[in-house]
Amino acid sequence: MLVLLISIVIGLFIAMLFLNVYFRVRVLKSYKVLVQNKVEFGAAHIFNRKKMEEEIFPRYPKFKSEIETFVSHMRYSIRMATVLVALITLFGAILMYYRNS
Repeated sequence: MLVLLISIVIGLFIAMLFLNVYFRVRVLKSYKVLVQNKVEFGAAHIFNRKKMEEEIFPRYPKFKSEIETFVSHMRYSIRMATVLVALITLFGAILMYYRNS
C-alpha cells in the first residue's frame, strides 16, 4: 500500500510538471502576440470577465480572440494546478498517516 501511495504522489508530481510545461508553451504563444502589440491588462481582468468585456475588449477589438485564448489558458492552468496541488497534499497526508502507523 505504501509503495502504491508513493507511486501516486510521484505520478501526480510528474503530471503537475508536464501540465506546467504544456500550458506555459500555450500561454506564452498567446502572450507573445499580446506583448508584441502592446496589449495591456491586469490580473483583475483575467479573473473578472465583466471587467474584461467593459474595459479591455473595447480598447483592443482586433485582439479579442488572442486575449480570450490567453485568459482561458491562464484560468485552466490555475484550476488544474490547484487540483493537482490538493491531490498531492492529500496523498502526502495519507502517506504520513500510514508511515506513522
